[in-house]
Amino acid sequence: MAPFTLFRARRGVKLTWHRAAADCDAMPVFRFRCTLVAAGLALLGCDDGLTPQPTCPVGFVGICGSVTFRGALPESTDVVYIVAYATFPTSQAELFTFQPLSPPRLSLDSAARANPQPYQLPLPNGSYAWVLAAWKKIGVLSLATADSLLREAGYFRNPADTTQPGVVVVNGAGTDAIDFVVDFTNMHPVSFYFPPQAARP
Repeated sequence: MAPFTLFRARRGVKLTWHRAAADCDAMPVFRFRCTLVAAGLALLGCDDGLTPQPTCPVGFVGICGSVTFRGALPESTDVVYIVAYATFPTSQAELFTFQPLSPPRLSLDSAARANPQPYQLPLPNGSYAWVLAAWKKIGVLSLATADSLLREAGYFRNPADTTQPGVVVVNGAGTDAIDFVVDFTNMHPVSFYFPPQAARP
């Protein structure tokens, strides 16, 4: 028997396969699906699809951002506040000039510390030289006990020089994206910033 061939004879019929139509043109339903996919990708690529959502609500005046936790939570922890100083304090006497008078507290359970935690710090219009997280140990806080109970646990840093605090300006609305790290492995007592004066003879 002669071997099978698609070209049986010079005058025979040539069998060929018709190429399937393009995916998006084969049928109206496919064309419709392709349109939906293209529209969805356009939405993801524009506007809010890939843009971080603001943490300041509409009408809010103050500072907003998020804190990222590092290290284990100390067992003696009482609370961690977010506070701001209009001018960098230069003595323990200025330690309690922070704003607001009732500062917000961070959530400290393990689930809340697992991811960046948003915060909102209500403040009047103005310039703020130091925005920080203040860790407090269990105990009664006073000027006399501040050095033993309080720790600076992290602060917003100057993007141009991360060794320095970053100045934040509030002007009639929420100032967003003031993000920083709360590092429980690298906290500083009050005396780190305000060393006691040497005793006079």
